[in-house]
Amino acid sequence: MITIVMAEDHQMLIDGVKSFFEYDDHIHIIGTVNNGEELVKLVNLKQPKVVITDIRMPKMDGIEATKKIKKLHPYVNILAMTMFDQPEAIKQMLDAGASGYLLKNSGIKMLHEAIEVVANGNTFFDPNVAFNFMNNYIDKNVKIGTSNKIILSNREKEILALIANGKTSKEIAANLFLAKTTIDTHRKNMIRKLDLKSGSELVKYAIDQKYQF
Repeated sequence: MITIVMAEDHQMLIDGVKSFFEYDDHIHIIGTVNNGEELVKLVNLKQPKVVITDIRMPKMDGIEATKKIKKLHPYVNILAMTMFDQPEAIKQMLDAGASGYLLKNSGIKMLHEAIEVVANGNTFFDPNVAFNFMNNYIDKNVKIGTSNKIILSNREKEILALIANGKTSKEIAANLFLAKTTIDTHRKNMIRKLDLKSGSELVKYAIDQKYQF
């Protein structure tokens, strides 16, 4: 039996996850909270096998809550479930002690897979963020989820729209008030996500998809 405590400030998402696992004989949600402070208290009380937590929450964010939980209960496995796909957010959660990172829009089936992986003491990463940190964190105990769905962030879609309109990285950077190196990084990440081979293929993809604001 995998016992789970979940922290999420959107009650509708909690209700959806609880409903999905309601009749699962192997996964049991034993408590839910809506902020980081209550999460730490609940973990102290329930001592679950797995904690599922968002990053942005009231009173205490998921990063700080993860640090406190791992200090008190190093055996508890923590899975981040969030909308943040930025490398810095991922790194902070991993450094805090999380052993899994999942985007909320990846679907309930991938959540099920992630729970099973981290409960067994291994590490799970959403396929749409793995490329951001795989060189530093990937080892033989890591599982990257499988999905045919490519998820681009809002910023990536915004940049693709400008690429489709013929803008260079320098012009995009000026338009979005970002550094050119940041735009170049986004380009490289999108090439990896979309399984493309070059920048020219990315331009063709952007034009073919007709991304617009």
